[in-house]
Amino acid sequence: MTLHYLAVSIIRKNWHPNAYLKTIRNVRSGLSARTKLLMLFEREAFSAAMLVQLSCLRYNVVMYHLRLLKCEGIVERKGNRRYIWLLSGLGQKRLV
Repeated sequence: MTLHYLAVSIIRKNWHPNAYLKTIRNVRSGLSARTKLLMLFEREAFSAAMLVQLSCLRYNVVMYHLRLLKCEGIVERKGNRRYIWLLSGLGQKRLV
């Protein structure tokens, strides 16, 4: 086994269960970005700007994945114009 294979298998095990979406093709970069966002959401609700700072992802990437997660019903947004995003409670639960 190569080191790359081990690194990929370790990363794959750590993807959040709600990072897998039904309506789109799930590629590594998308799964990784959605996992970062969902792990932040497990602690508290955030605005998109705060998610950009905490996740080290670009704003357009964060918004793209938030919209995908919203279409699947995994996250929802609250507020007016300065939206706060939070987990909706739907989707798979973590076993650990």
